[in-house]
Amino acid sequence: MSDTQSQEPKGAIAKFLAASPDSVGKTVFIAVAVCLVASMVVSAAAVSLRPVQEANALKDRQVNVLQVAGVYEPGINVSEAFAAFEPHVLELATGEFVDDQFDPATFDDTAAASDPELSVALDDDPAGIGRKAKYRVIYLLRDDAGDLDKVILPLHGYGLWSTLYGFIALENNGNDIYGLQFYQHGETPGLGAEVDNPRWRALWSGKKLRDDAGELQITVAKSQPAAGPDFYVDALAGATLTSVGVDNLVKFWMGDAGYAPFLAKLQAGEF
Repeated sequence: MSDTQSQEPKGAIAKFLAASPDSVGKTVFIAVAVCLVASMVVSAAAVSLRPVQEANALKDRQVNVLQVAGVYEPGINVSEAFAAFEPHVLELATGEFVDDQFDPATFDDTAAASDPELSVALDDDPAGIGRKAKYRVIYLLRDDAGDLDKVILPLHGYGLWSTLYGFIALENNGNDIYGLQFYQHGETPGLGAEVDNPRWRALWSGKKLRDDAGELQITVAKSQPAAGPDFYVDALAGATLTSVGVDNLVKFWMGDAGYAPFLAKLQAGEF
């Protein structure tokens, strides 16, 4: 090879390959390339796993409905057991089912709370949720004779660190509580997270929402209210703000801004 040929300018790729492995340019290039490849792999995995994640989320929701209604047993076929529940899209303001407007199997009331057309901003917001969906998916459970047995209502509200999402199960009279269960929250482990403790959840069973005069009396507190023990759930030890949050969200959703119109129709025997 002549001196002229050996001194000809190299191409960009040749220069890169000839550069020292410790050079700044090669180090930055490798780092960027690794990041790009990793991001593509993560994105591809997220897209491919999305159907699995959605299926798992649906199953988890179904399991929680079964549990709060007292019909869940380990090893059961969740889909088959859940088929016994009637889902309905409820219009909160009227207490009427609007299944002719929305499909209960696909309506996402959590997403609806962020849609200005399907939700309202709250001025009076004790539950700390900001916006309230106008419609919620609820579940009816009937006995073998076809008579209404229980009603499962979704609820949510802010605790100390997070929004708590759960279900409350009511007996067919719309006033006696069968159970309360949260399936998603970020409260402090060992304190506010004790909302998951079966012993605390069991305190809700048999409590009542309203007194004989129709006044909403259910209370989560450190001391028993004047209404009496039938309306009292002992607050979580060491988790005052989480307990206040649960008290607020239950009262909000069981009150006039929540399910009260529906519960009035339920008590009148319309369902």
